[in-house]
Amino acid sequence: MNKVEKLKAEVLKAQQSDDIASLYILEQRAHETFDEDTLNGFYANILDLALEKLTDTLEAHRVMDMNEVQDFATIRALYEYAIEHYSAGAVADASALFEVLSGLTNDTNFSSALKFHWIATKENLSLDDFLANIADIDATEAAGTFYISCFNKEAQKLLDKTQEESS
Repeated sequence: MNKVEKLKAEVLKAQQSDDIASLYILEQRAHETFDEDTLNGFYANILDLALEKLTDTLEAHRVMDMNEVQDFATIRALYEYAIEHYSAGAVADASALFEVLSGLTNDTNFSSALKFHWIATKENLSLDDFLANIADIDATEAAGTFYISCFNKEAQKLLDKTQEESS
């Protein structure tokens, strides 16, 4: 069995087990091994599993536990999906995903961060403007989170403005 076939077998096993976390563990090898079409399929499978888990979670009226590896991987996949929408200019779709994600976990830091994402999209800020004017990328990198978790003073101004408009 060659390298590609071996990796495909590992990916298939993870998919059949609904194991998003294992798929993320295989991600670097997938980047090094797969062609673009296969890699796109790899990410599509992660997203399909994450959307299934989202549906199951919502139907069960539960919150995801960021300390549970599958929930964590699911949230990561859904966040990346929302950012893809945001990046592609599908601001309304990104906004809806950010809103759902902000209430989906037991992690207050994640929920708070996603509220800034959601407000930025509701204000129709582009992703570039969000990254340049609201997010603090250096602090986020230092924090080591998979999501944008640190924000500058403009973020608080945006939050205050939104709260004033809604009252």
